[in-house]
Amino acid sequence: MIVEDAFVRNTIILLILIFATATTGCVTNKKFQYLQWQDVNAKEGTLPKDSILRTYNLDDFEYKLQPEDIISVQFFSLTPQEFDFFSLKQNQSANNNQFLNPTASLINGYLIDESGFVVFPVVGKVEVAGLTIFEAQNHIKKMADQYLESPVVEVRLLNFRFTILGEVRSEGVYSSLNNRIHILEAIGLSGGFTDFADKANVKIIRQNGDQAQVYYLDLLNEELLGSNKYYVNQLDVIVVPPLKQRPFQQYFSRNLATIVSSLSLLLIVIRLL
Repeated sequence: MIVEDAFVRNTIILLILIFATATTGCVTNKKFQYLQWQDVNAKEGTLPKDSILRTYNLDDFEYKLQPEDIISVQFFSLTPQEFDFFSLKQNQSANNNQFLNPTASLINGYLIDESGFVVFPVVGKVEVAGLTIFEAQNHIKKMADQYLESPVVEVRLLNFRFTILGEVRSEGVYSSLNNRIHILEAIGLSGGFTDFADKANVKIIRQNGDQAQVYYLDLLNEELLGSNKYYVNQLDVIVVPPLKQRPFQQYFSRNLATIVSSLSLLLIVIRLL
């Protein structure tokens, strides 16, 4: 009778320990839902669907060119081609099918040197570092006005890139011709977060001159929309850490059935003995 009581007691203790461990390793929905606000706990059907609840002023982000950026500069004008010395490099890019061959596009682009200048034939150096894409476009157009008839200039950044590492579906270095990408769009390009991603502590490593700046973003908080860190910068490194529950979810829970079966078998053997 004493052995049976001990067996029942040990079984109850075992079940309590398993339940406590399992509940400790659970991840609540509050750690999954993006851009939360107080209405995240609102009852179903109580949120209005016909009115604006909140408004955020997005940061007026415009990327500024910097040394080692590669830009495409296209010139269009009424000047005959034989007198348009800007067209030589432009025709080379077209012959290399730059839109079908990104590598050729980068090779035929203009590299901004360490002093912030690009070099054009005949004209020489033109400073563009520190300017936005549209400012650089207007600046180069003023230069082209001296040599071409009614010129139109188009400037594009060719090598805007950033790196995403950690708990995402696809780690890697991503490039884009769009230099106005926000953090959620960047995460979307990587396939989204894994189930173990800690969305409240996403690390951003940003280059600023000869410094590397580190800060964290909380993608669970809706107020991120009004933050000046909402947009991704050139060469940003985005690191997504795992949740503390990751080891339990990934390793212990997979083997939970085996552990329970082994402990049950052990208790049965103890009872028989």
